[in-house]
Amino acid sequence: MESRRESEKKKLKRSEILEKKKAIDQSIKAASAQTDQLASFPPFRCFNRNGLCVRLESGRGDKLSPCMKQCIQSLLKANMEGPYGSEWAAEEKVKRREMVAPEARYIFVHSNANEMTVDDAPSPSPLLGFVHYRFTVEQEITVLYLYEIQLDSSVQGKGLGKFLMHLIELIARKNHMGALVLTVQKANSLAMKFYMSKLRFVISSISPSRVNPLVGVENNYEILCKTFDPDAKAILEHCHIMKIEWEDYLIL
Repeated sequence: MESRRESEKKKLKRSEILEKKKAIDQSIKAASAQTDQLASFPPFRCFNRNGLCVRLESGRGDKLSPCMKQCIQSLLKANMEGPYGSEWAAEEKVKRREMVAPEARYIFVHSNANEMTVDDAPSPSPLLGFVHYRFTVEQEITVLYLYEIQLDSSVQGKGLGKFLMHLIELIARKNHMGALVLTVQKANSLAMKFYMSKLRFVISSISPSRVNPLVGVENNYEILCKTFDPDAKAILEHCHIMKIEWEDYLIL
């Protein structure tokens, strides 16, 4: 009798797990299927403050033009070669693969100038910045993972970065994501201060420094998060520090 009850419990648990996985998959699929996330937030199609006027457009990784790929690569190198240092050469190759993935989603920042060519057609406006994000899963929590937010030096310090982060948070919430997650280089002290002090992100429980402090300290990055519901907070913010038997480190 007991064996039968246990078997029924196991079947019920398996069913619950499958239902949860199905719900997560459907949530990610629905969010990724939206072709223009900006359509839900018309006021965010344009930024006109502090002497800066730019327009925003949506995009995806597998639809990038050769020109756009080059612009993204140039902006990445200009902003990230310094923080990555000697690791940049290898990291640049990784980022080139990431930027064209089908699941990659973008918000592009263009100059709002509407200069006309000799053919009376709008000339291509320069790329002044971009946000690369994806809808994915971390520890069974649906998240919007921010891969990149890059701005040209000419538009930095004018509130555009905070504006874009507000937009990304709205997109995450609208699509019922449990959290907003990002990776930041420890050497990029300005970015760390921006996310943690101004935007109230915290170091996530999945960041190397929290997973295993002894080993994580050697990593050059942190994973930060901003959670939107109790489940996400409990899993992505709560720190499960690995228990260390200090006797193992004694030199006999």
